[in-house]
Amino acid sequence: MEFPFDINQLFSERISVLDQTLVAGRKSAGRPDLQAHIATVIDELGRASAKAQQLTAPITSASKLQTQKHQLYLLKNGESSGGRGVVVGFLKVGYKKLFLLDRQGVHVEAEPLCVLDFYIAENLQRNGYGLELFNFMLQHKNLEPVLMAYDRPSPKFLSFLAKHYCLTQSVPQVNNFVVFEGFFLNRAAAQLRKVPPKKPDGEIKPYSLMEREAVRQEQKSLPWPFAPPHSPQRSVASQWSKSLSVGCSPSRAPPRVTPTSSPGCNRNQSPQSPLSDRCRARRTSSLNRSQLGFH
Repeated sequence: MEFPFDINQLFSERISVLDQTLVAGRKSAGRPDLQAHIATVIDELGRASAKAQQLTAPITSASKLQTQKHQLYLLKNGESSGGRGVVVGFLKVGYKKLFLLDRQGVHVEAEPLCVLDFYIAENLQRNGYGLELFNFMLQHKNLEPVLMAYDRPSPKFLSFLAKHYCLTQSVPQVNNFVVFEGFFLNRAAAQLRKVPPKKPDGEIKPYSLMEREAVRQEQKSLPWPFAPPHSPQRSVASQWSKSLSVGCSPSRAPPRVTPTSSPGCNRNQSPQSPLSDRCRARRTSSLNRSQLGFH
């Protein structure tokens, strides 16, 4: 793939390894203009790969690479296009947590390195570029291809794996990933973990008596006014606290009222009532007038 800028200026190595930083060597570090060109290259490669695989949308782009912990291996031919260089293809890998089925149908949890996207330009295929790129990735990761998982491999990619790495016997999975028989035989036990069977859902039982008593005791310990009443029958204190104003203390006990009688007043009337206040004021006024000699 050719671009209107110098590929050799962007990628100093024949195969460059890109990650979230979109930096390929020292030249592009701290150069926003060069990083913008690198993003353009990745986006164009992603669109070409999606078209070749007949996908509705690209699965590789610069923005996705910046937000995901994946690595992209980019292969160039620096001598083509009058020394400006061309991009041959790319290979994207990343670790994924998968739930897989082995030959016995047992669910196994694993987090292998996965091939997520692989593309070589159509006019440059069958020239050994794909094998060169894939072998570089295996050496860089120090990994065997049988220990990897492959996300929705195309028929061409499956033929590539069968031809160069003798990977032919795959283990059927319920997801889009393909693994081969040696994946379960050669991996260390620490990298594979059997998933326990899911427990059947039981009936939802009501609280037991002890649990309900614990909840009741917890509600009793809540501070006022969050504590609910303990019984339908309200006590005298609870009835009084309900009639308290906002500024009153909730812990204050209700005052005990002792009925008293005053001359000229109703015996059953409380001293705090307005009627008793008027009686007291009238009696005081009449006494004062008699002392001053007024009749």
